[in-house]
Amino acid sequence: MIKKLAARVRQYKKHAIATPLFMVGEVSMEVLIPLIMSWLVDRGIERGDMSQIYLYGALLLVTAFVSLFSGVMSGRMAAIASAGFARNLRHDMYYSIQDFSFANIDKFSTSSIITRLTTDVNNVQNAFQMILRMAVRAPMTLIFSLIMAMTINARISMVFLIMLPVLALGIFLIMSRTHPVFRRVFKTYDRLNNVVQENLRGMRVVKSFVREDYEISKFNGISDSIYKDFTHAERNIALMSPLMMTCIYTCTLLISWLGARAIVASGNNPAMGMTTGQLMSLITYVIQILSSLMMVSMVFMMITMSRASAQRIVEILDEQTDITSPKLPVTEIKDGSIDFEHVNFRYAAASERDTLSDIDLHIPSGSVVGILGGTGSGKSTLVQLIPRLYDPSAGRVLVGGVDTRAYDLTALRDSVAMVLQKNELFSGTIKDNLRWGNADATDADIEEACKLAQADSFIQDFPDKYDTWIEQSGANVSGGQKQRLCIARALLKKPRILILDDSTSAVDTRTDALIRAGFRSYIPDTTKIIIAQRVSSVQDADIIVVLNDGQVADVGTHEELLEKSEIYREVYESQTKGGEEHE
Repeated sequence: MIKKLAARVRQYKKHAIATPLFMVGEVSMEVLIPLIMSWLVDRGIERGDMSQIYLYGALLLVTAFVSLFSGVMSGRMAAIASAGFARNLRHDMYYSIQDFSFANIDKFSTSSIITRLTTDVNNVQNAFQMILRMAVRAPMTLIFSLIMAMTINARISMVFLIMLPVLALGIFLIMSRTHPVFRRVFKTYDRLNNVVQENLRGMRVVKSFVREDYEISKFNGISDSIYKDFTHAERNIALMSPLMMTCIYTCTLLISWLGARAIVASGNNPAMGMTTGQLMSLITYVIQILSSLMMVSMVFMMITMSRASAQRIVEILDEQTDITSPKLPVTEIKDGSIDFEHVNFRYAAASERDTLSDIDLHIPSGSVVGILGGTGSGKSTLVQLIPRLYDPSAGRVLVGGVDTRAYDLTALRDSVAMVLQKNELFSGTIKDNLRWGNADATDADIEEACKLAQADSFIQDFPDKYDTWIEQSGANVSGGQKQRLCIARALLKKPRILILDDSTSAVDTRTDALIRAGFRSYIPDTTKIIIAQRVSSVQDADIIVVLNDGQVADVGTHEELLEKSEIYREVYESQTKGGEEHE
């Protein structure tokens, strides 16, 4: 895991290496400052020697400046390295997600992916920055300060060795209690993001059913859970400060007492005593040593917090799409003919039953195909196999006489245009959205496609016409308008195969008929597959396929199915009688 994450540093390696190097300079100067201070006191101030005071004073200024410069540069390098590391992580994760098949995306919830791209990356970024700085600073400060303290007075410095195990044990106990809490919090974040996302996307439903209070209570429940976990964790971490201060004050008192006795004793035997400056230095080294231990504990705590995040990030990076182009792909689609040869499909290998079972269909190029069936009969699943959004569990799907698995994915999907059951528009102008179908489409091409999709009339009513801004998910247009814009977008692609997945359900029957008439004139050679709930939307199709429980129940024209298909006849009669009763 560490190796995979470290590989994402890439172009920021120089900054990552420079950070600890500058940190060495900063720590070295910080450790020298107490020693120089002791010389200033002992050799200058106590003796009243101004030349020594100026000398060591100037040396202190130089040392402090070098320490400051090294610290600033170390912080700058660490900031650049950690921000660049996070940028590369997000880049690689996002690009990895773009290559996912629907099966891969089904494995991770949308809210979980968002949490990994945001909160988890931030946690790892903070840990990386702390490792670059604190993981170098703390051990070096600890070692150098101990060496300097031992050099001044080894006997009194033994006080450190008494306090170190006490502080280390306290830190270990605090960390062991806090780590499980942070692991639990990150999973709760996924739930929180999911609630927020569902609420925002379904705001109209929430308001229409007056469920604001329910949504608020659901949000508050998860938010309170995060609050309690973080409060518990922070309460444990807060114990570190008084623990460290207790150790520092205890060491300071013991060293002050022992040092004072040593200073007094130095009058009788200077070789066995110590000076006032040395005592000041020892007290400073106490603070540096114990503070470095606290820094070490914070590094471990940050690593503990980020370990769960790092694992979740690597899961995304390691996920391999199960749908890829072959080594020697076919790049040309000859025509729009489609063949399903005894196709079975199930969404998960562990699923108990197939969603599609023994589908055997042969659709000529340029034909109009209607697909009817009840909810859950597998209509949408069937057409998603054509552009390889999924691969069949058994059997083959052929487009233009070639197995879809032999095609280059981009070439195959460029030749298939889908208007999905759930229409998606993106933030931008109407033109921006329509050019998803053809980036090089002219204004005339866009207007022609919109006229065929019966969208031009309502676009002309907008003040900015084709430059009208579409809000996120098309929130400022109606369902029928959104469907017609999505159909126009698909027409601009001029595909070999056009799939309409119940995408005229929000328009009236007259508009539906005009759209279908436009298809015949604008893309006569394109194979058109229309999934619909209304018989009127498919009754003039060349072939009508009736699906039932994942299987092909009947195939034929409208007249043929009225004679031989009981399912089709029941649907037709129920809709016809419904219309007569309404009249």
